[in-house]
Amino acid sequence: MSEKTAGRWGLFLRSEIFHNYRRSPSAIAGSIMVVLVLLVALLGPIWTVQNPYDIASLELGDAYKPPVWLEGGEAKFFLGTDQQGRDMVSAIVYGSRVSLFIGIAGTIMASVIGIALGLMAGYFGGKVDGIIMRIADIQLSFPTMLIALLLMSVLGKGVFNILLSLTLVGWVRYARTVRGETLSVKKSEYIEAAKVIGLPDLRILVRHVLPNVFASIIVLSTIQVGSFILTEASLSFLGMGVPLTRPSLGMLCNNGFTVLYSGLWWVSILPGLYIMVIVFGINLLGDFLRDELNPKLK
Repeated sequence: MSEKTAGRWGLFLRSEIFHNYRRSPSAIAGSIMVVLVLLVALLGPIWTVQNPYDIASLELGDAYKPPVWLEGGEAKFFLGTDQQGRDMVSAIVYGSRVSLFIGIAGTIMASVIGIALGLMAGYFGGKVDGIIMRIADIQLSFPTMLIALLLMSVLGKGVFNILLSLTLVGWVRYARTVRGETLSVKKSEYIEAAKVIGLPDLRILVRHVLPNVFASIIVLSTIQVGSFILTEASLSFLGMGVPLTRPSLGMLCNNGFTVLYSGLWWVSILPGLYIMVIVFGINLLGDFLRDELNPKLK
């Protein structure tokens, strides 16, 4: 570690936000949950008993085996199996990889577009601001899920199509947040000075305005990941999301819903509980960041 990096790390360890983090049980719990979920998604395939989407590894004779603590359960299938004999632990691990990828990638795509449009609207104002914000207002007048369902019905199933739909429904919040922050920042003396000395608008936006609105972007992005995971799970549960070849946690819930009232509760309930754990951990961390990085809440 270089001297400069060590100095920055030491400064962070002495900062107020790290001090408050150490004293916040909810933030620590959220961080632990998020880290464990990411480790399970990244390293899970190393220790799972099967690739649940490799047909050659499945046995129909293992279908609907209950969790190990119920009568008829087997240690090999700790959380039971589904209708195709897939191990539920393996299915949840592989499904979480798809859900997390969609949630994170969708947030990145939506944030890039929303930040760019928000910076333009807040900095240039006038007609640019009016057009972008009127589009945003129209979109916000409709429920997010309704727009996502409409887009998926037009685009069809697929991971890329879900990412495109989430981007189109998610950019608005970034644009409105960044616009509001930009309107405040652009009145600062250093922005006026940058204009006077003739710096290009693009450089002013990237070097001077964007860093000052970055805290709000981090908070919004953290919460948006959990929101996108829920949206994707809802779309997949309704049969409008990922294809059968790349099932997510929402698709697993859908697969077990038809037998939910037949006593085979684990096929649908367990993936649903894992979705809850993921979103709950992300929201705990997001709430802490919102409280610490938003000066209005200080």
